[in-house]
Amino acid sequence: MKELSRKQIERQDYVDNAIFKLLRNLNVGEQDLEWDIEVIADVRERIYGWLVERYGAVDEMAFYPYIET
Repeated sequence: MKELSRKQIERQDYVDNAIFKLLRNLNVGEQDLEWDIEVIADVRERIYGWLVERYGAVDEMAFYPYIET
């Protein structure tokens, strides 16, 4: 089974943490947001789609590395 490299894992962590930080900074509600990987993944997919739509070819593996199953 292939595994992600340390650099790839760091990239995943960077992207997920940046999205969570953005959500927390934009939240004007009184309830503190809790880490929810489903919400983060949804936002991540939308950001990636927007980048592809606006800027053309964006390497998905460079944006958010993953292992194909």
